[in-house]
Amino acid sequence: MRVFFEQLVNGVTVGSFYALVALGYSMVYGVMKLINFAHGDLFTLGSYLGYTFLVWGAAWITERAGLWWGVLGAILFAFLANAGAGILVERVAYRPVYRAGRLPLVVSALGMSIFLQNAIMAIWGPRFQVYPGDLVPAASLRFLGLSLPLLKVVILLLSLGVMFVMYWIVEKTEFGAAVRATALDREMATLLGIDVQRVILFVFTLGPALGGMAGVMNGMYYRSIQFSMGWNYGLKAFTATILGGIGNIPGAMMGGVLLGVVETLLAGYIPGGGAWKDGFTFLILILVLIFRPTGILGEKVAEKV
Repeated sequence: MRVFFEQLVNGVTVGSFYALVALGYSMVYGVMKLINFAHGDLFTLGSYLGYTFLVWGAAWITERAGLWWGVLGAILFAFLANAGAGILVERVAYRPVYRAGRLPLVVSALGMSIFLQNAIMAIWGPRFQVYPGDLVPAASLRFLGLSLPLLKVVILLLSLGVMFVMYWIVEKTEFGAAVRATALDREMATLLGIDVQRVILFVFTLGPALGGMAGVMNGMYYRSIQFSMGWNYGLKAFTATILGGIGNIPGAMMGGVLLGVVETLLAGYIPGGGAWKDGFTFLILILVLIFRPTGILGEKVAEKV
């Protein structure tokens, strides 16, 4: 039973990465009806930006303000830089082809994904990069007889805090109502006076920013990062989005955490499951598409009357 709970904690931790990336996927699809294939590579970009900050800039901050501020500085830097990258991607790759239909948008998204992956490889090199060790003190907290490393606790608290803020913005604020209205019916939202371009800019800013934050936390957790990892994480975030209900913000959060838990438990209890971990993602995606194509919480669509 102890092993089960340890695997459960691991699954929730990994699932929090998936959930943050899935939020960006879900918001962009909800508003644009676009599968943003470049989103996983923006996650990778955030991971490399955080790595660069920790290698080159965190020492100066740590010496003056302490270790925690160095880590938070890396997360904030990746968050803001990725937000800028998301705006640039929207302006360069998507805005010029909005009126051309969905297929040109998908092709443009694939092209931007390839461009970002190769740009990361050209700047940082094709080899694995390794995050500095002991970014978070190697302490543990005792909870219900379990020893929880401080790093996992920090990642979970940050992820849950960000997801709560995202839920509050989208579900409880006036601007969040505009986002939801645009996702349900963009033409009607325009007729009602909602600034749709502002909503689009919001989702292309916040989605990549959340992916950048998740990228830094992923680097801190696994230590090693590679330029090509965006495709894998993008696929898992897409699966999490489908699992929870595409275009559904709470569904993206739940789907990401649930996918991480299922994946970790299967990998832990099936012999050789670690090698099949990515295969489980495809299996879960296929099963959801067969038995529950709208996701657990359902896809949010406009009601026809």
